Amino acid sequence: MTPLAAAANENLAQISNYLIYSSMAVYTLAFFAHIAEWTFGSRSKVARTAAALTGAAGSQDAPAVQVRGKGGGTAVLDQPKVVTRSAAGTRDVPDGPGAGGGTVQGDLYGRIAISLTALAFLIEAGGVVARAMSVQRAPWGNMYEFSITFSTVAVGTYLALLALKKNVRWLGLILVTSVLLDLGIAVKILYTDSDQLVPALHSYWLWIHVSTAIFCGAVFYIGAAGAVLYLFRDAYEGRLANGRTAGKFYASVMERLPSAASLDKFSYRINAAVFPLWTFTIIAGAIWAGDAWGRYWNWDPKEVWSFVTWVAYACYLHARATAGWKGRKAAYLALFAFACWIWNYYGVNMFLNGLHSYSGV
Repeated sequence: MTPLAAAANENLAQISNYLIYSSMAVYTLAFFAHIAEWTFGSRSKVARTAAALTGAAGSQDAPAVQVRGKGGGTAVLDQPKVVTRSAAGTRDVPDGPGAGGGTVQGDLYGRIAISLTALAFLIEAGGVVARAMSVQRAPWGNMYEFSITFSTVAVGTYLALLALKKNVRWLGLILVTSVLLDLGIAVKILYTDSDQLVPALHSYWLWIHVSTAIFCGAVFYIGAAGAVLYLFRDAYEGRLANGRTAGKFYASVMERLPSAASLDKFSYRINAAVFPLWTFTIIAGAIWAGDAWGRYWNWDPKEVWSFVTWVAYACYLHARATAGWKGRKAAYLALFAFACWIWNYYGVNMFLNGLHSYSGV
């Protein structure tokens, strides 16, 4: 490489770093905008009305509902009741009005937060591209590069779901918070200077295998976030169904989320949709291993934990399809599967030695 080319690559690496830090600044602004969305949404008349309607469901002390008729008179309706089906997590309760609570001001801050998130996504994506140009290869040769690409793909998936008119605005605050954490760990702990790959990674399979692994992890993360929120919302609905009350802040947040049944279905569909691609990821990795090391399977820690993750998600989907597992059991299993994926990324790379150890940090 000529000195001029080396200097150009160094400049691109610096531009990449600048863009990553700039995206963190914009994500921080998006974080505060999401906080404002939830704060002003807590003052929503819609949320207060929902709480009044369901806060004492099943209790004889629940307030009656007055409806104004066309002639100016009023009629008193019986208190509403929460109807519970036989399957867990399928109570007939409506989805909440969203983080903005149905208020104009809350919705405004929510739109600002989404706009800032989209801007940060474009800046971060530019940082990933600049990193790739600085090394003239796929930017997935170490944990730092994997991390910045992972958060970019996760945000891109979220924005794509929004563009498809899916009800996922409730995910915004959680996503931005975790992206800031991911990027903070990447730039402070995992950062590695731009460098060339070891010979084993010089293959077109790098583009195929690692790109699908990153995409699967990002989508699995979104499914796990849905499972976590499902557990909270299901517990809240259970309290209401048993005639108990909840704290004002807790109730305000829970009332604005989708129903437990919707969150359960969302998590299942996300995980089921990406599972075939994770299967392909493992197969592609085995083919690449055969080309690089002469064996398709070496019982390397990375290979083993990739397979363990596959088995965990397969058990989750199988239980949902055959045993009729829904609700909390399925959510716990989905979270265990995602924990296996996280360990496969952080734990295996940092604490275990194997054929994949050259990726380092």
